[in-house]
Amino acid sequence: MKNWFSRNWKILVTGLVIGAAAVWLTALGNPGNMGFCIACFLRDTSGALGLHGAGTVQYFRPEIVGILAGAAVAAIAAKEFKGRGGSSPALRFLLGGFVMVGALMFLGCPLRMVIRIGGGDLNALVGLVGFIAGILVGVVFLKKGFTLGRAYRQGAAEAAAFPLAYILLFVLSLAAPALFKLSTEGPGSLRAAWAAALLAGLVVGVLCQRSRMCMVGGIRNAVLFQDFGLVAGFVAVIVAVLVGNAALGKLAFGFADQPVAHTDGLWNFLGMALVGWASVLLGGCPLRQLVLAGQGDSDSAVTVLGMMAGAAFCHNFGLASSAAGPTANGKVAVIVGFVVALIISLLYTRRSNS
Repeated sequence: MKNWFSRNWKILVTGLVIGAAAVWLTALGNPGNMGFCIACFLRDTSGALGLHGAGTVQYFRPEIVGILAGAAVAAIAAKEFKGRGGSSPALRFLLGGFVMVGALMFLGCPLRMVIRIGGGDLNALVGLVGFIAGILVGVVFLKKGFTLGRAYRQGAAEAAAFPLAYILLFVLSLAAPALFKLSTEGPGSLRAAWAAALLAGLVVGVLCQRSRMCMVGGIRNAVLFQDFGLVAGFVAVIVAVLVGNAALGKLAFGFADQPVAHTDGLWNFLGMALVGWASVLLGGCPLRQLVLAGQGDSDSAVTVLGMMAGAAFCHNFGLASSAAGPTANGKVAVIVGFVVALIISLLYTRRSNS
């Protein structure tokens, strides 16, 4: 047991800090059970950039900027900031888009899923079962030799392009806010002070870069290698959020009347199953993709761009769920996502290893 803690203390600390930061940011103004949500915050940022017209979810979220910058700083300090990419970028963009389709069906990424569990939202437990099911399907293909191909070393300019451009856009949003969309109602209007949100993102970015925090990787590693270190990280998130919400009197167990959530169990399950499967094919959850993009991985940068484009597509074409439940268009899109994930899984699994 002592050796286990010595190997995994970084991931445990990271999970506790993320959970505490989520509760803190919610107390400061972020939407309920949404102190940190990579999918929701990328969606809001897409709206701020005018990529979609949903007026209730438009705000350039500083947390995303902080995670990118924190990951970059940590990687530079550890001499791990290196350009790499070229592994099926078009497919990564497409899969990133379908990760967002699944996430906006459920109304949250894997990180928000565990934050919702910590807040007492029992719908998120249904999502967790779906998430695990999707990962298990992806693991089947990994065992058979699935790969999107080799990534290659790239230059410093390629490594820095995405995080630097994102950070500069954020600076512009502060200097010339009239150029960007900003919600006056709905989830996009609920926000912590930008400095606090940026600080929380920076800390989370540093810790996630050093600990390799990944929701998908935790379950994948547990199945493939019986390594439960990363799983302990998101258990720590749940514990921290539970304790924080209980202390603030905001712990509310149940299915109904949960913030920014719906009660359709089937589509909560299927939405997160799609997120799990596609994320396994991509090699990491949305949080991990964002951290990798911050440390110079252009494949992950393309994936994040795919998620932002997916968010815009969901809101422009009526795919995203709401508190009232999923839409018909969203249900079709999730099914299409499963078909795409299956085709890519079959085409990129090495026959000789099957």
